[in-house]
Amino acid sequence: MRQKFSSWDRTLFHQVATRQWPAAERVLPRLSRRANHGLLWFGVAAGIAAVGGRPGRRAALRGVGSLALASATVNTIGKGAVRRSRPLLDAVPVMRQLRHQPVTTSFPSGHAASAAAFAVGVALESRRWGAVVAPVAWSVAFSRIYTGVHYPSDVVIGTAIGAGAALAVRGVVPTRRDLAVPARPRADAPALPEGRGLFVVVNEASGPPALLVTPTERLKGALPQAQVTERTEDDDLAELLEKAAQRAVEQGGALGIHGGDGSINLAATIALRHGVPLVAFPGGTYNHFARDLGIETVDDAARAVEEGSAAAVDIARFTSQDSGNAEPVPFLNTFSIGAYPELVRYRERWARRTGSWPAGILAALHVLRTSQPIDVVINGHRRPVWLLFAGNCAYRGVGLAPVRRQNLADGLLDVRIVDGGPFARTRLIAAAMTGGLANSPVYSAALLRRLRVSGMAAGAHLAYDGEVAPAPTELVLDKVNEALTVYRPATDAT
Repeated sequence: MRQKFSSWDRTLFHQVATRQWPAAERVLPRLSRRANHGLLWFGVAAGIAAVGGRPGRRAALRGVGSLALASATVNTIGKGAVRRSRPLLDAVPVMRQLRHQPVTTSFPSGHAASAAAFAVGVALESRRWGAVVAPVAWSVAFSRIYTGVHYPSDVVIGTAIGAGAALAVRGVVPTRRDLAVPARPRADAPALPEGRGLFVVVNEASGPPALLVTPTERLKGALPQAQVTERTEDDDLAELLEKAAQRAVEQGGALGIHGGDGSINLAATIALRHGVPLVAFPGGTYNHFARDLGIETVDDAARAVEEGSAAAVDIARFTSQDSGNAEPVPFLNTFSIGAYPELVRYRERWARRTGSWPAGILAALHVLRTSQPIDVVINGHRRPVWLLFAGNCAYRGVGLAPVRRQNLADGLLDVRIVDGGPFARTRLIAAAMTGGLANSPVYSAALLRRLRVSGMAAGAHLAYDGEVAPAPTELVLDKVNEALTVYRPATDAT
C-alpha cells in the first residue's frame, strides 16, 4: 500500500512537472518565493486590517495566529517525524525552479500549511475576506508542486495541518459567530422597511470623528425612511431621546441611538420607560453592548430593523440605599468600584499594540502598582478590595480582563473581586505573571443575582458603562430579566 501510494504521488508530481500551465510560469514561482517565512501573509493581513475596519482587523489577527500555530507544528513536529527527501528536479523546467532550493525535508509542506492556516483562519472570522484570500492560498500551495520542491502528498498533508491549526485556534478563541447571542425569538418587534417608524438620535460626541461619511449619511444610506436627529454640543441628549421615544410610541416604531456605550445606556433607560424597542448603532470607540449583540456596523443593525429580528436582554441596575426613594440606575455592560475603571482604560489603550490578553496583564500590573485598596462591606462582610467588578450577564475570559458575553439574558451578575489584604498586591502580580490568576486566593469570582455593597467612604467613586459618579455609602446591585427589547441580526453575515 505504501509503495502504491508513493508511486501515485510521484506520478502526479511528474504530470504537473511536464504539463504546460498557461500564465503560471511568471506568477507561481514568484508567489512561492513571496510566501517564504510567511511574509506574503503578513502583508495580506496588514492590508485586510487597514481597509477592513474592525471585522477586517479581527480576521487578519485570527489568520496570523492560525499561521503561527501551523508553522510551529510543521517545524517542530512535522519535519522531524518523516524525513522525506525533496523531489528530483529532472522533469521540472529550469525556468520554474526556485533560485534557492529549500534545505529542509520535504514532508509536510510548510508553505501549504501556512497558506491554509491563514486562509481558513480568515474565513472563520469573515467569509468575505476568506473568499478573497482563498485563491491566493490555493495558488501558493500548488506552486510548491509546480516549482518542484514538494510532492502532492506533502502539500495535501500540509494543507490539512494548516486547516487544523485554524480550527484549534477557534477552539481557544471563538469567532464572533461562535460568541453571538443565541438566536432566541423571545421578543416581538416590528419590521421597519427602510427604517419607516424608526427615530434615531446621533450623538456625534461619541467615538472617533467621521472621515468621509458622517453618521447621519451612513444611517440614511442604510435606512432612508428613518427620522434622524443630530445632537449638537448645546443639545441635551436625554431630551432628544425622550422626544424620539414619544414619536416612536405614536407610530408604533422604535427608538434608535448612534453612539457609545454611555449613550446607548441612556437610550435603553428611556426606551424601557416608554416601552419601545431599541436599536443600538455602534458609534463609540469600543461599542461593547452592540458587539455582544452581534452588531459591528450600521448595516448589521439596519438588517435587523428591516427584518424585525429582536431579542429580550437583561437590564442590570444599582440602587442607592442612602435614602428610601432613590431610583435604580441601569447599566447594560459593567459596574465597578476601585481600580477597575483605570484597568479598562489602560487595557484598551495597549490592546491595539499587544493584543487583548497581554494588555490585560500589563494593565493589571500597572493599576495594582499605582492604586490603593478601599474598605467596603460586601453582603455583610467587611473586606479591603482593590477592585469590585460586576458585569451584566456572564463574561468570557477568566481574571481581571473579561472580554465578551455570549448570552445577554442569563439573569446573572458576573462579580469579580480582588482583595486588598496583606501582601495582596505582590501575590496578585505573581499570579498574573505566572498565568495562575484564576486560582489566586486574593481573586474571587461568582455569578450572583443580587449583591449589596456598603461602608464606602466619602469621596469614593463608581463607574458604569463608561460613566463615573460619586458612590453612595450603600447600594444594591440586581437584575431585571429580559426587560429590554433590542434589535439584533438573526444570523452573522460578516
